[in-house]
Amino acid sequence: MRYVLGIDVGTSGTKTILVDGDRRVVASKTIEYPMETPRPGWTQQDPALWWDAAVKTIRIVLERSGVAVGDIVGVGFSGQMHGMVALDADNRVVRPAILWNDQRTQSQCDEMVAACGGLEGLVKLTNNRMLTGYTGGKILWMKQNEPENFAKTRAVICPKDYIRFMLTGVVATDVADASGTGLFNVRERCWSDEAIEKVGLPRSLFQRAYESYEVAGHITAEAAKLTGLPEGLPVTAGGGDAVIQTTGTGLVRQGILGVVIGTSGVVAMGLDGFKENPKGELQVFCNNAKHLWHAMGVTLAAGGSYRWFRDELCQDLVKQAAESGCDVYDLMSQEAAGVQPGCGGLLFLPYLSGERCPYPDPAARGVFFGLGLEHGHAAMNRAVMEGVTFSLRQVAERIFAMDPDMKPEKIILSGGGAKSEVWRQMAADIFGLPVVTISGSGEGGAYGAALVAGVGLGLWKDLVEAAGNPVEETRNLPDPNTQAIYEKVYRLYDALYPSLKPCFDQAEGLR
Repeated sequence: MRYVLGIDVGTSGTKTILVDGDRRVVASKTIEYPMETPRPGWTQQDPALWWDAAVKTIRIVLERSGVAVGDIVGVGFSGQMHGMVALDADNRVVRPAILWNDQRTQSQCDEMVAACGGLEGLVKLTNNRMLTGYTGGKILWMKQNEPENFAKTRAVICPKDYIRFMLTGVVATDVADASGTGLFNVRERCWSDEAIEKVGLPRSLFQRAYESYEVAGHITAEAAKLTGLPEGLPVTAGGGDAVIQTTGTGLVRQGILGVVIGTSGVVAMGLDGFKENPKGELQVFCNNAKHLWHAMGVTLAAGGSYRWFRDELCQDLVKQAAESGCDVYDLMSQEAAGVQPGCGGLLFLPYLSGERCPYPDPAARGVFFGLGLEHGHAAMNRAVMEGVTFSLRQVAERIFAMDPDMKPEKIILSGGGAKSEVWRQMAADIFGLPVVTISGSGEGGAYGAALVAGVGLGLWKDLVEAAGNPVEETRNLPDPNTQAIYEKVYRLYDALYPSLKPCFDQAEGLR
């Protein structure tokens, strides 16, 4: 039996897993670490935390598995996207890494869009808009606000690239993570020299971008001593977590939609070829194989909206859960199940953190619409779940619109929301598609990283073989009657944001 190691450098922790040739997870270990918020809206981390966690998790996984290191064919990577790791001439970290959820760069993003001839000009160069989370704006922010750090910087890479560098001594990135910088020509799978020049950044900062399955280096003697991995072991480039984790959930061809209801909500689909991204409404990135692309949109507060509702308005259920030893979310689902679909005209817009997709609008805010004396706690509970799901459907419809011949077949649902039978059936009825959950989806990016690395190292011939036939754990089919109700409610929901946009903008000045 041969094995491959998958490492996911996440925001809250680093996970390392060992996967065998039958795609089974043999051993797994996660070590958590904190995130700094030096100012409201700013987030950063010390890359030394990632490296310490990577070394420890690798050693623990090797020990737990009992596998001979000579049977391991290589290492693959996944990691939080869009983070900025600045390295100096000696490849030392210049400053704490600015993370994906940092919001300090709006003015820099606006400046970069203008420099490229407006949104249309930028999308022509990169096929994406410049979001505040992207790496490009962070680099310009450092240039304008920390000139001494910018002057020291010789290379900029993403978080998982730093761990690969520490293991191999090679400074590089991959096409998926590079796509999330906002300065990458996604169509040609190379850096957009024109965009980089227009925004006034040195081309030398941007490193070689490998395909995710390509070998990007080998374990050094020093890293071998620290981790227990054999010197010379191949290490593949890997990819950003939002992209590479789709391989682990079987999203390896167009038509199968992946929906993650976590803190944020991610709707994603593999694309069989390059697709234009009109107005940059979606994020279109390079995928894990050279002939594949990836489309996705992110609703910022999906499970985050439900957690807000739990924390602020469910104290009785929280107390009941603590006393009975059950999960409060199970109690919330039970309560929501007692309300008729559509909640009697009560709708919820889940814009508690502003929004990225379907509307890139930091001024957008959450709304309960249609609230009447007839509505109680249970109706508000279900309305939050429905509102999140309506928002995810809006994102999906933008993906479907990219190709008029696209025939969506089913949804693979994952994340915390997928644990709720009520939410699974709701998704099936709102999308009008079968909704399934599969085994192994809980391993996230580390599992996808292992599978993609296995393709590059000859363990499997391609992504389809690597993904195999994921085992379905649950399947929910649309109910025609409920689906008809939701179609009417969805049309009203779809009209709310455009109607409220002027009000959101006015309210921005009141905060």
